[in-house]
Amino acid sequence: MKTTSEINLTNFDFWSGAKNHSFTYNELKEIELQLEDIYPDGMDETQINDIFWFDEEFICELIGLKYKKYLKR
Repeated sequence: MKTTSEINLTNFDFWSGAKNHSFTYNELKEIELQLEDIYPDGMDETQINDIFWFDEEFICELIGLKYKKYLKR
């Protein structure tokens, strides 16, 4: 059975390494807007979690945040 739902990244229940991200509330809102543009058909929960776990540098680029600055938080 396939189900879909709309969620805000600010309420997303990240797991494993992705839950250790340090994006702020406002950054998550901006990331959400950018991801909606890139993935107009949506993403599943695993895709969302994996991008935050394995590709934080890409996420930083989406919102114009220097990755090295992000890592120093």
